[in-house]
Order: sequence, then structure tokens, then C-alpha cells
Amino acid sequence: MQIISIRHLAIAALFSIGSPVQAADEPVWPDNFLTRVETLALMQSLNAELLASRSATLTLEKWCRDHHLADPAKIVAILKREGGGDKPPSAEQRKRLQVEPGEPVKYRRVQLLCGERLLSEADNWYVPGRLTAEMNRLLETTNTPFGKAVLALEPTRQTFAASLLWSPLPGGWESAAVSQAPQAAPLTIPDALFEHRAVLYTRDKVPFSEVDEVYQRQILAFPPPPQ
Repeated sequence: MQIISIRHLAIAALFSIGSPVQAADEPVWPDNFLTRVETLALMQSLNAELLASRSATLTLEKWCRDHHLADPAKIVAILKREGGGDKPPSAEQRKRLQVEPGEPVKYRRVQLLCGERLLSEADNWYVPGRLTAEMNRLLETTNTPFGKAVLALEPTRQTFAASLLWSPLPGGWESAAVSQAPQAAPLTIPDALFEHRAVLYTRDKVPFSEVDEVYQRQILAFPPPPQ
């Protein structure tokens, strides 16, 4: 399993002026050192669960249920059609999917929500000829998440890239003096937290999909641990 890499660790990323405005119904996390450590631990916990899982959808649904993000804790996929709704696979992607030059590869861009909480945004390239007719129907006509639509294939995931897009702690924090005093403002959490790129395989080890998933700040939209 690939260990997550870290990028964008400049201190400016922690206190970015361009950070998103927090929604009114999102719990406020205080900006102090303990909260930042807890936030990083939560992100890495979910990251590890996703890397070890067969289905990102089912893992997110469990996370949503365990952290009471919505009731019922059900993941739905909202299809996004900006930019024409199509993004052909690159030559490298077709090679990873082991498809011939003329073999169709379909593209979906979706947002995965639990209730009203946006948990991830994903680009998905899949080979319709390797799915059943019912799976293709679900993907084309319903808001069923990809992971649930293809469960009968008993899929496994091979993650080939994982990146932490934001760290609550600045680089070198462990060897520098860190203020424990609370800050006046709440902790500002950016939209994108970490990213996974993976290939999905059938039970017979045939690749049928490639995904690029960016996990969003509302995975943390629950009250912070008591301090």
C-alpha cells in the first residue's frame, strides 16, 4: 500500500486569505494546536480506511453514520456536467485499464453527498463493456454511486497515487516552538483535504475503472472532540 505523500505544507496554506467561508450549519472548530492535531488524525484515519477498503462509497457511508453527518447515512451521487460532461481518457489511463484503442471508455464526474454534506468529488473513467447491462443502466439513469452499482463485481482497488492537499500543521512543527494558546478566529479548513487515484478491478483481476477522488472538508462537519 502506498504511503500518503504530503504537498502544499507551507504555513500560508494554514492561514490562507482565500480559504472558503464556513457554512452556517457547520460546527466551529477552535483554532489551537490540539484541534489541529485532532483534525490531522481524523483525516489520516479516514485516509487509511479508504486505502484499505474495497469500496470508497461504503467507507464514506460508514464514516457518515459513525460521525452523525446525516440521518439516514446514505451516499448519493450527483452527476456534474460542466465543461460538456466528457473527458476522454489519456493514453496512460487506457493502458492502465488495458483497453484497445477503439474500445469505449465512459466518463462521469460526480459529487458524493451524505444528506447535504459534500464528502468527495470524483472523476471516473469506466469500461461499459466490462459491466452488466443493469450496472450501466444504474450509472446512466440513477443517482446510485459507482461503488454500489458495481458491487456484484466484488471489486478491489489499487491506489497508485495519494496526496494530502492540506495539513493542519506546518512543516517542521515537531522541532519548533508551537503556541498552545487559542487563536481568536475559528480554524479555517479548505475545501479539498486529500486526493486518491486508483484503478478498480473485478474479482477476476480485470481493470474496469479509474477514479480520481478529492475528499472534501465536510467529512469534518461534526462537533470537535471536547477539550
